[in-house]
Amino acid sequence: MTVLVTGAFGLVGSATVRQLAADGRKVVASDLDIPANREAAAKLPSGVEVRYADLTDPAAVDNLISNVAPEAVIHLAAVIPPLIYARRELARKVNVDATGHLLAAAAKQATPPRFVQASSIAVYGARNPHRITDLLTSDTPPNPSDLYGAHKLASERLVRAAELDWVILRLGGVMTVEVAGLMNFDNMYFEGLLPTDNRLSTVDVRDVARAFAAATTAPVLGETLLIGGDDSHRLLQGDVGSAVAAAMGLVGGLPVGLKGNPNSDTDWFATDWMDTTRSQEALGFQHHSWPDLLIETAERTGWKRPLLRLAAPLAHAILQRRAPYYRAEGPYADPWGAIAAKWGDPSPEHL
Repeated sequence: MTVLVTGAFGLVGSATVRQLAADGRKVVASDLDIPANREAAAKLPSGVEVRYADLTDPAAVDNLISNVAPEAVIHLAAVIPPLIYARRELARKVNVDATGHLLAAAAKQATPPRFVQASSIAVYGARNPHRITDLLTSDTPPNPSDLYGAHKLASERLVRAAELDWVILRLGGVMTVEVAGLMNFDNMYFEGLLPTDNRLSTVDVRDVARAFAAATTAPVLGETLLIGGDDSHRLLQGDVGSAVAAAMGLVGGLPVGLKGNPNSDTDWFATDWMDTTRSQEALGFQHHSWPDLLIETAERTGWKRPLLRLAAPLAHAILQRRAPYYRAEGPYADPWGAIAAKWGDPSPEHL
């Protein structure tokens, strides 16, 4: 069975390619032809085929699908936060238009492939945890608060309307134990502007990869499934970064952010806790608990942990001055205002 993976060199894409290869599947990895991706391609498991393609070009997509003739497509290519807010036009072409191109090309095949679409719980929009206490399910009404959520919801609608077998996976907060992937100042700034009491379901990227691999064959056609970790992954936003930093040795290294406004239903980021009962039953993907993830992060940091522990006070002082709410006048986080000031308008498009 040939599986085509788009966005194959991103965080989720590379893990998914590795999982499929380990499962003995024939994998075609597709992404943009740029130096970083060529470097990543050299590290792929043996037997994985690479095909570079610009998915915003319909002719390139037609060529990709017809040449590969996959039995399944896992569509992961996307422009995600925070870059999406700075590159709105590009993001629309990648997140929505490219999905349409892939679906159209796939539907033309003599034997159309199963289409597994990567979506996000961002489709649900902001949820005030002081007023909304239920868990997210596939039946929770979507109400995007930002551009990313709007794009993902628009793509879902395209998938449901296509004449293909399809599965949609809505992802929670994807985490990695790869230390190099955690040291990104833009991401740290972004995490720091989110309300510390925002509810968040995290999930190990390797478990996400298992979910996508399973979704290509499991009896889940026409289902929308929520992909998060087990119950230990139901966390508060402010606890996630500090716990990971501590696992690396940076105990107390991250400054404390601001809580959300309990009296506002809009000043929250688009995350919440989710019910993964059905997705786990169908896909059997949850293998790494939150404590497991932290232990492995510490192990992978290795000999650097004592040095990072010594550097923690200095790191805190530097990051405090660069924090989004440094010397902020208000008592509550303003995630959308802080995003607009740093990257650009985050408001959703009406698609």
